[in-house]
Amino acid sequence: MAEAVQASAAPRPVGRYPHARRAGGLLFLSGIGPRDPATDSVPGDVLDADGRVVEHDIAAQTHAVFANVRAVLDASGARWEDLVDVTVYLTDMAGDFAGYNAVWAEYFPDPATAPCRTTLGIDALPTPIAIELKCVAVADRAPPMPLARTAGEGGTIGGADGGVRAADAGHPPHVRKE
Repeated sequence: MAEAVQASAAPRPVGRYPHARRAGGLLFLSGIGPRDPATDSVPGDVLDADGRVVEHDIAAQTHAVFANVRAVLDASGARWEDLVDVTVYLTDMAGDFAGYNAVWAEYFPDPATAPCRTTLGIDALPTPIAIELKCVAVADRAPPMPLARTAGEGGTIGGADGGVRAADAGHPPHVRKE
């Protein structure tokens, strides 16, 4: 069974689902919006007397949704740099894409290290938000391999012809068991 993750620093889900689920080497985040975890308010929303959104600030909501994604990643033991794929839902593609894209560039200035991204324009989201993210991150990343062995650390199997360390015997070369 895949491990469910609930993040106390992120807004409560609006349904009966976890913030994220770890499966194998991946972490799948449920759709995450920009609601404030403490107040449940939406940053940048201006409401009329009946509580309907009459104006929103996509930059404020984008910063907030990124903070909420980071909170779920932190609770999952993952990092911002572990994101590999992000699906973005905007309720006003024509009006909000440029503003959201500018904030994206602040968080991911180098396209070579940014996660893959798909942006979709949709009619509505379950709460009065203008943006929601669905993310996939790498989970259970192996620790970096040391550059040198310390004294007394095991030798290799297979001699001088490029053998493998004894601790790695029986594992594919890209999987280190330490």
